[in-house]
Amino acid sequence: MPTFHVRAADGSLQAPARQPTPAPEPRPALTGRAARRERAAQAAAARPVPPVVVAPSTLYLGQGNTQAARVLNTPAGPITCLYEDASVLAFDKPAGMHSVPGKGEDKQDCLSARVQALFPEARVVHRLDLDTSGIIVMARGAEAQRRINRSFEQREVDKRYVAVVQGCLTAPASDWGLIDLPIALDWVNRPLHIVDAATGRPSQTHWHLLAVDEAASTSRVLLEPFTGRSHQLRVHLQALGHPMLGDRLYGGPIATPRAPRLLLHATQIRLPHPDSGAPLFIESPVPF
Repeated sequence: MPTFHVRAADGSLQAPARQPTPAPEPRPALTGRAARRERAAQAAAARPVPPVVVAPSTLYLGQGNTQAARVLNTPAGPITCLYEDASVLAFDKPAGMHSVPGKGEDKQDCLSARVQALFPEARVVHRLDLDTSGIIVMARGAEAQRRINRSFEQREVDKRYVAVVQGCLTAPASDWGLIDLPIALDWVNRPLHIVDAATGRPSQTHWHLLAVDEAASTSRVLLEPFTGRSHQLRVHLQALGHPMLGDRLYGGPIATPRAPRLLLHATQIRLPHPDSGAPLFIESPVPF
């Protein structure tokens, strides 16, 4: 179609005013199966991209602690200190003790409260599940907390756990195997978590087979979480069909009664020291 111009009073030609583009008609609301497909597509587009997973370069993170463990008495009870300097504290949390205060008067006695009774400047940087034992690191002061938190965020902290699981595992082809299964909160059965391909967050765990007891039908494994989802190690091993012994949440009728506690222990941690950046290695012996 030709374009017509309008001649102004001064004799110049002017292009006609651009007509507004009509707004698109609203799309009818989707229902039924089409609506479910639309929601699934939106969830997939919004899902974070899984991080690049790199296998651990070694099996063990260090050789021996730089300090001997010592028991410290607090008004609420004793705690075991594994390491102490001007910026870092590390403690051995027993199974059954909360890392931080929970909801209710019966959940106020916890590791952080006992530590802060002796070290008021101590600040939490990570935690362990109630039923898990082992190393918890705390920072002394806001600046040390900020630097250690940054090390966790940048994946500069290596953590190793030992677990005993139901059944006889077959060793992976190399030193480390990888469990790569997305984890989501089971909203109906909170606080349980589940493997969910549709809504789960990317979750990766490296594992190494330490020993197999065929007579007892159990396996001892070394675990390194690459991501840090709630209940990640327990959910991943359950998903493989090898729940941890004594796990009252995920162990099922066979594995749960086989131990008086969850057989999962945070045994080693290595992180950059918040002051010097030098590797700091801390170890807690496995109590089972």
